[in-house]
Amino acid sequence: MEPHKPLFSLLLSLALTATLASCGELSEEQAHQVDEALGDSLTSTTESWDVDMEIIEEGIKKMHLTGSYAATYTAKDSNTTRIKGPVDIQLYDSTGAVTTRASCNRAVYNADKAIFELFGDVRVNTSDNRHLESEYLRWGQDDNRITTPKFVIIKTPTDSIAGTGFEGTTDLVNYTITKPTGQFLVD
Repeated sequence: MEPHKPLFSLLLSLALTATLASCGELSEEQAHQVDEALGDSLTSTTESWDVDMEIIEEGIKKMHLTGSYAATYTAKDSNTTRIKGPVDIQLYDSTGAVTTRASCNRAVYNADKAIFELFGDVRVNTSDNRHLESEYLRWGQDDNRITTPKFVIIKTPTDSIAGTGFEGTTDLVNYTITKPTGQFLVD
């Protein structure tokens, strides 16, 4: 979309409204057309520096995120926040204890779908000494699962596994690597 198109549409709609209003009352149909034109062209952008964001569900803190800059783009059918880093994320359990920490260069949060996407030098560390590294990671907030089609390295107290394609839980206990390589210790 061209950057000035929404602004042009808004100005055109306002000019049309002013012209029609000066000629007399708008008919119901004309008023509806003006409202539709304004609704299609309205988007908003909010910028924040030194971002400090929390997600709280039913009075319990689920996530804490910090970043250097964020821009939230809100339109009729989407609400997306782009966060520049370094980005740091902490996930909490129901007792308030930190279970997982993640860091990356930048992130995108789609509020409508409750999905975080982490980009660049993604690192995940859990409270029980499990680590994941990748260049991209997608976290579904509703199902608390992380996925990536990219290369990953996972280190646990007993294993070091690398591969391409990953799906698992945020605590890195239950996961699948599509094309694994590495060293395994079998007890």
